[in-house]
Amino acid sequence: MRAAEIEPAQLAELDALLASVNGTVPLLVVRIPELERTAWRRGLRSARALERRASAAFTIAAKRVLRSQDCIGHDPGSDIFVVALVARTRAGTDLPAPLDARSALARIAATLEHALRLDVLTGWTTYVPGGAPIAASIDDALARGARERERYAFFSALGHELRTPLASIRGYLETLLDDSIDTSTRRRFLRVAHNESLRMSRLVDGMFEISLLDLHAAFPTRSIAALDLALVAASDAVCASAAARSVTLTVVPIAPLAVAIDGDRLTLVLINVIDNAIKHGRSGGNVRVSVDLSDRRCALVAVDDDGLGVAPAEREAIFALGERGTTAASGTGIGLALVRLMLERVGGSVEVSGSPLGGARFAIRVPRREAVAEERSDVDGLLRAPRDATG
Repeated sequence: MRAAEIEPAQLAELDALLASVNGTVPLLVVRIPELERTAWRRGLRSARALERRASAAFTIAAKRVLRSQDCIGHDPGSDIFVVALVARTRAGTDLPAPLDARSALARIAATLEHALRLDVLTGWTTYVPGGAPIAASIDDALARGARERERYAFFSALGHELRTPLASIRGYLETLLDDSIDTSTRRRFLRVAHNESLRMSRLVDGMFEISLLDLHAAFPTRSIAALDLALVAASDAVCASAAARSVTLTVVPIAPLAVAIDGDRLTLVLINVIDNAIKHGRSGGNVRVSVDLSDRRCALVAVDDDGLGVAPAEREAIFALGERGTTAASGTGIGLALVRLMLERVGGSVEVSGSPLGGARFAIRVPRREAVAEERSDVDGLLRAPRDATG
């Protein structure tokens, strides 16, 4: 059924309409999650009423954006709305390019959100008529859309975060151009600019850590770090942040201990979590860092603060890219996501719970060097073991 008509086709009819199209077809998908939530909370009658409104708004949006040859589809009782861009370009030879598909999808989604006052999820892919079922392509489109939204949110947040150290570095360097500054002030300004450049470097390293994470094996890395030294380095890095909020930072010293993670990454993990506790704890309060070594396979680093804590319903979500708790006063949602990704890569973990100080406790588990060595020894032994003659 064509976009110029009133009702969308059902997906089976849409598939049949596309059978005569040669080559791949850009497939745009819009999902309205509120339809499913309404069905659960308020019943099918309310969900069907909302679906009728959504279908009408979708048809109006399609008429405004699409050409008469393009097709639209929707199955009754579904929260999925589909567009197939089959109209040729003005040259009359090619199907729409990816830029055209994204533009059309954005305009349709904006019209729906304005008409319904609801959030919509979008995605697009290319569909080969007569190939895989259209339902599989719809799933691919939504998955692709989710990845694109996550990447956009990450790089948008990263760009915003990089502006702060860049502005600080530029400001201090411009001041240093003044010949009237005394030697002591000059050295202090240089030290601040240097620290800001290191912070910016850590953010860039974090970007590459996330983007390259899936290119490496999940088996724990052979890198070794000294946990005691990483705690000292992290404490030095966040002392200015603690002083700015009059927070008393206590790091319980430990004996030298080797853990199975790269030293720079371990320091970055600790800086992110401790700085998070300083920012979201109580101004003039306390942050305490301690290490539990009762588990022979891993070291447990606990970072406690006396702030408002993290609501139980948010304790998992705050580790997702771009997510922040409702009590967070600032931040981009990058730091904690990076912490979890780096720890999981080496077989560690991070969790949040309530703290004895009254705020939040972040529990960081890092594999000990000895535990990883034993695991590798066991694996090597299995690989070297002779096979059973009957196997």
